[in-house]
Amino acid sequence: MKQYILAIDEGTTGTTALLIDSKNFDLIDSVNQEFKQHYPKPSWVEHNLNEIWSAIEDTIKTILKKNNIGADQICSIGITNQRETTCAYNRAGEPLANAIVWQDRRTSEFCKSKRASYEKLKKKTGLPLDPYFSGTKMKWLLDNIDRVQKAAQDNDLRLSTIDSFILYKMTNGESFKTEGSNASRTLLMNLEECEWDQELLSFFEVDRSFLPEISDSFSVFGKTKSLGFLPDGIPISCILGDQQAALFGQAGYSSGDLKCTYGTGAFILLNTGEDKVFSDEGLLTTVAYKNKGKAVYALEGSCYIAGAAVQWLRDNLDLIDSSPEVETLANSVKDLGEMEHLLFLPFFTGIGSPYWVADAKAAIVGITRDTSKKHLARACLEGMALSINDSIKEIIKMSPSEVTSIKVDGGAAKNDLLLQLQSSFTNREIVRPKIIETTAYGVALGSLIGTGEISFEDLDKLWKEDQTFKPKRNDYFEMKLRQWEKTLKALYLD
Repeated sequence: MKQYILAIDEGTTGTTALLIDSKNFDLIDSVNQEFKQHYPKPSWVEHNLNEIWSAIEDTIKTILKKNNIGADQICSIGITNQRETTCAYNRAGEPLANAIVWQDRRTSEFCKSKRASYEKLKKKTGLPLDPYFSGTKMKWLLDNIDRVQKAAQDNDLRLSTIDSFILYKMTNGESFKTEGSNASRTLLMNLEECEWDQELLSFFEVDRSFLPEISDSFSVFGKTKSLGFLPDGIPISCILGDQQAALFGQAGYSSGDLKCTYGTGAFILLNTGEDKVFSDEGLLTTVAYKNKGKAVYALEGSCYIAGAAVQWLRDNLDLIDSSPEVETLANSVKDLGEMEHLLFLPFFTGIGSPYWVADAKAAIVGITRDTSKKHLARACLEGMALSINDSIKEIIKMSPSEVTSIKVDGGAAKNDLLLQLQSSFTNREIVRPKIIETTAYGVALGSLIGTGEISFEDLDKLWKEDQTFKPKRNDYFEMKLRQWEKTLKALYLD
């Protein structure tokens, strides 16, 4: 009897394969493999799609071999992914260019020049015109890459977010589909109908024939075919963008549910049910999931940099050898008076919500002669928490019910100091679940909903708390909040 669910979590810095026992829903194991980040120019970020596909194959082979599980024991597959990252490939599944990553800012000038004319379309998408989103990247590929232009002329072009590329490869080109949570991040989908919108397509000069079909998030998208590492016929029965998958894995399928995921960036989602809630304060209106033809919506705050700031300390400054070491180093600051003037502004790829400053750059301010690496480590964690707090504040204002606690997940949620700082800056309880790989876990459970094995209500029974962090608000945190607001206004917002 087939017993295991395979989840593929295609993140920004690596690929994770995760196995769940479909009988008792226990996490069996997960395997992660990092892949290379390509930075061809300042503010450009790319991924090689062949490297990503190799990482998917390698992690699946590794996790099966490591746990002595045959590939024929997999009953269903779920896919979750970095959302706005944009792929161009041909009908044979061959990449035509590197993928343009969601962090990439190369379309900033286009967005500035077209912002006024886009404003009347904004309510259709729930999104601002920003380089973050896929439509701007698709237009750039069509305008600048010869192979993409040639494929378009020859009716041989596929443009999509990365979920569709993975699905296409896993089904040997038989299934070219996406779903609402990913499609809603492209600037090309109408939120009301959950379908591609001709007025939006015309604005970005993208032909409908280049794009995948939009399906329900929980449905059989296709079946594996002609793979050397998995047998034919395994249903791929759930696809969700990574942040929506994390909300789902936190049992956040009902209106009023709120979560924050700490990954490469940080993303805060509030489920608003079947109501589309629009914010005047820089939050995004997006699709949480689409089920049985109906969309469930969410309000989102997006911070481009979270865990990536710690990676910068590790990879660029060599302050630490591994990311978890940042907590120990930051905790070695015993006198918070030494941090009085120090702020780390982690805006390496611009500012997302709620301010949307596409060309902002990161900064460290308030350095003195005695500033050391321990101070930079703590300032980095404080900067992450303060940046995230700006979006949380706005989401709390829009919530249909009082927010007393926030569920968190993602790799950086292992960092106790970060979560304690977040609780104190936000003045809310922060609740961490036992399974913090909620993104992959959520899409694994979603695959069973896609095949009809479980219901939404079963999610409540499966979610389990690990630890709650309570606010420790004092004069230091009040002072830092004032400093943060004043510095943002001076450097970015005036």
